[in-house]
Amino acid sequence: MKRYINLEESNYISNYCVIEENSVFANGQKLFELGNTSFSEFAKAAYKNFEIDYPKFFKMDNLSKLAFLTAEIILRNTTESEKENNIALVFANQSSSLDTDAKYQDSITDKENYFPSPAVFVYTLPNICIGEISIRHNLKSESAFFVFDAFPSEFMQNYAEMLLESGKAEKVVCGWIELYKEKYRSILYSVEKQGKSEHNKETINQIYTNSLWTL
Repeated sequence: MKRYINLEESNYISNYCVIEENSVFANGQKLFELGNTSFSEFAKAAYKNFEIDYPKFFKMDNLSKLAFLTAEIILRNTTESEKENNIALVFANQSSSLDTDAKYQDSITDKENYFPSPAVFVYTLPNICIGEISIRHNLKSESAFFVFDAFPSEFMQNYAEMLLESGKAEKVVCGWIELYKEKYRSILYSVEKQGKSEHNKETINQIYTNSLWTL
């Protein structure tokens, strides 16, 4: 029997999280803020503030730490570690894993201290951060990481709708995870059958452009 996809059914954005400028926002509320410091120090402080217990966090590259922290706010009260969670992840950014790529290249080009690190090399693909989140929350649905010149709100909307209406996921976490050196911004939002705001291009763009916007 063929399954027909009805893209006219409404889906909703149930919550969102934004991390930028050493601050964490969720659904328009500021949850955490740290003064002028590096991303590395901010990530450690945020990890401690939200009482996360996942030692592998400290071995991740910065892009994965950023994605992991944002997803933790979105998923920490909605997933169960003892069972599989049918939640898809659809991420995008502009610079791919360039921040880690550059660090790995430095380890190769230094002729006096030549030591290409496998621990760094493993993160030279942007979708590795999806794997870290999937392991943490036992996610078993589809996942993808795309590279675009700018935030692809229409693409994200269509991709999430397709996953939900085809039954490939019960919920989709979408967003933008951008980090290069000390410049970073992460926006993740969850889409499902029930929620507060209708899932459309206008709402997605509102979340992307205004971290204090309320659903």
